[in-house]
Amino acid sequence: MEDIRNILKNKILVLDGAMGTMIQQYKFTEEDYRGEKFKDFHISVKGNNDMLSITQPEAIKTIHGKYLEAGADIIETNTFSSTTVAMADYEMEDFVYELNYESAKIAKEVANEFTAKNPAKPRFVAGSMGPTNRTASMSPDVNDPGFRAVTFDNLRVAYKQQAEALIDGGVDVLLVETVFDTLNAKAALFAIEEIKAERNIDIPIMLSGTITDASGRTLSGQTAEAFLISVSHIPLLTVGFNCALGASQLTPHLEVLAQKSDLRISAHPNAGLPNAFGEYDETPEIMANQIKEYLDKSLINIIGGCCGTTPAHIKAIAEVAEGYKPRLVE
Repeated sequence: MEDIRNILKNKILVLDGAMGTMIQQYKFTEEDYRGEKFKDFHISVKGNNDMLSITQPEAIKTIHGKYLEAGADIIETNTFSSTTVAMADYEMEDFVYELNYESAKIAKEVANEFTAKNPAKPRFVAGSMGPTNRTASMSPDVNDPGFRAVTFDNLRVAYKQQAEALIDGGVDVLLVETVFDTLNAKAALFAIEEIKAERNIDIPIMLSGTITDASGRTLSGQTAEAFLISVSHIPLLTVGFNCALGASQLTPHLEVLAQKSDLRISAHPNAGLPNAFGEYDETPEIMANQIKEYLDKSLINIIGGCCGTTPAHIKAIAEVAEGYKPRLVE
C-alpha cells in the first residue's frame, strides 16, 4: 500500500470522528460491557469503552465502517485509555496488551475491506494513545505541590506496552493525542522511539495536543508555540490540536503552529463547546463551515472530529476538504 507520507504531499486526509459519541447510542448495559469473557469480573466495568473491542467487536467494527463510508481516510483504534495507568481504574491492567491488539486488528480489518473496494483511496489505521488520567508535571494534591501521581518512567513503560501491541495488531500510524501535559507526551514519544530502534521500523507518529481554555494554553501551562518547541526533537508526521475547543476557537492556535512549524498539521476539534447538559450542539454544516476557514488559510494536512462528532460531521468535513490542497511543507 502507498505510504501515507506520500499521499499527504498532495491531499488533505480526513480522520474519523468520536468513538464515545457513537458507543453511547448503543446504550450498553453492565452485562453488555462484560460480555462472555468478563462476565464474572469482580468490579463494575460499565463505561470502560475500550474493552468493547473484546466484548462487543461487531459494534466497534460497525462504527469504524460508518466513518469510512462517510469518507474518512484514517480511523483511530478504540484504545484511548488502553494503558496500564488508565486501566488501573477498572483493575484491568493485565488485559492491556489484548485490548490494544484486538482494537488494532478490528480497525485494520475494516480499513482493508474499504481499501480493497477502492484501491485509489487507501484507508489507514491510527493507533490512539490517550493522555492517561495522571499528570507527570503537576501534583494532584494542592497541599503537596511536589507530589506526583505518576513518574516519567511509569508512563514510558505503559506507553511502550501499548504501542507494541498496536503495532503488532497492524496500525499504520501512532497517534499520541489529547496531550494536556507535554511531559506525558514525551514519555510516549520516548517509548515509541525505543520501539523504532529495537524493531528497526519507522512508523509515522502523529502528535496532537489540547488547548484547555480561552487562555490558549495546555493544562500544564504551555502555549501552542511552547508545546511545539518541546516536541520538535522528534521526527513527526504531523503536529496539531484536538478536543477541548470547537473548530472556530481552535483557529488561532493552528495559525501559531502554521507560522512556527515546518511540519504537517492536523486538527480534530469538538462539535463546538459542550452545553449545560454536556452535549455538543454544532451540526455537521456549522462545523464544516468553520473548518472551511482552516482550508482557506492553508493551515492543515489532516482534518477530523473529536467529542460530539458523528459520521455525518465527518461526511460534511470530507466534502468541504475535497476541493482544497493541503498545507505546503518543504
